[in-house]
Amino acid sequence: MSQGLVTVSYLAAAILFILSLGGLSHPSTASRGNFYGVLGMTLALVVTFLGPKMNQYGLIAIPMILGAAIGIFAAMKVKMTEMPELVALMHSLVGLAAVLVCFGSYLDPQNQFTGAEETIHLLEVFIGVFIGAMTLSGSLIAFGKLSGKISGKPLTLPFRHGFNFAILVACVVLGFLFIQSHDQNSGLTWLVSMNFLALIFGWHMVMAIGGADMPVVVSMLNSYSGWAASATGFMLSNDLLIVTGALVGSSGAILSSIMCKAMNRKFLSVIAGGFGGETKVTSTSEQNIAGEVQPISAEEAAQLLGQAQRVMIIPGYGMAVAQAQHTVQAIAKKLKDRGIKVEFAIHPVAGRMPGHMNVLLAEAKVPYDIVHEMEEINDQFEDVDVAMVIGANDIVNPSAQDDPASPIAGMPVLEVWKAKTSIVMKRSMGSGYAGVDNPLFYKENNRMLFGDAKKMLDEVFAVLH
Repeated sequence: MSQGLVTVSYLAAAILFILSLGGLSHPSTASRGNFYGVLGMTLALVVTFLGPKMNQYGLIAIPMILGAAIGIFAAMKVKMTEMPELVALMHSLVGLAAVLVCFGSYLDPQNQFTGAEETIHLLEVFIGVFIGAMTLSGSLIAFGKLSGKISGKPLTLPFRHGFNFAILVACVVLGFLFIQSHDQNSGLTWLVSMNFLALIFGWHMVMAIGGADMPVVVSMLNSYSGWAASATGFMLSNDLLIVTGALVGSSGAILSSIMCKAMNRKFLSVIAGGFGGETKVTSTSEQNIAGEVQPISAEEAAQLLGQAQRVMIIPGYGMAVAQAQHTVQAIAKKLKDRGIKVEFAIHPVAGRMPGHMNVLLAEAKVPYDIVHEMEEINDQFEDVDVAMVIGANDIVNPSAQDDPASPIAGMPVLEVWKAKTSIVMKRSMGSGYAGVDNPLFYKENNRMLFGDAKKMLDEVFAVLH
């Protein structure tokens, strides 16, 4: 295959990737967007495999087949509720690939550069290894936190900001020594040293971030993986890798910005960490919450739903853990069949990754037209008869508006307490990721339905049926 045909094919693949991002921006077009992405990646792989620079077909075919087998296995085995940790794990593989490719390029005897070209190449190697190593370790920690293998409590070491700054300065110094070194052995020493420090930096950066900020972390690591791929593309002079990496990096950065805005958090505050641990945090007003908790049974909850004219369902991570999305869909359909208006309200940071709740509802075949984002629906809760919160906490906490001393003060939340009646489904009275008590539980118009979400919803459905 000629280089000209390769270039044209790469351009077509880049267009498909852009169309893929456009499709993935809304649940109703997500399937089409996913198809464009798969088609673009297939085209890129086939063209690269048949390109003029390829001369080791056997060595390339083996990892391609192995990678495809692992991908198919993961797609069939991993549950939709486990998607956040799978995404984090995939980000780590992108970082690992960037590190390995950069080291391979540096050690490749055919890459002989002089003068400015050598400096540029070494700078590309340095950037690729730094971002790749940071993405690798950070993503592995995110995977551990999301899967419950590592505590979601933030690791707040003394002088942690100074520690991070010292690592960054050390990496810059090592990078300078690496670029100035004209001996491969000494250069490799500086590069390996920097790689080790970058791994520590990525580890510590994500360890210091608490559970409440994990949706931002996922999108942030997605951005890092894109920039790592783009840096690798510059090093390999691969236009498609540059464009694809830039698309992923920029879209991840934009998504991180949207997530931060949804939590009223600054991006640097997220990176600084410490928000959303397991330690209980109480402010002055929360120590004197008025009212009593009013528990109800599944039968009573079903009666409230059945007597309503308009029901708003607010899903949270508890729904994902209990894998209750299909029962929720069945209840919504049953209520709609009775002539009751049923809608869903989605907070941007509900769950463990951006769009987590949308993905689960789409899997359960909940119609897209009744699923609304927070800014679309928040001013309508006063017209809602029953607002049913399933396993959510911080995103429906009124202290974000009422208590300036609260750690989540200023965070936009779904105003479910304005509904005529709210039902909160939880296993216990435990706090959310932010470790903040929720005054919603004690409001006069609120009812608490305690227990496993799937079990309780099955009982509600049985009564409605």
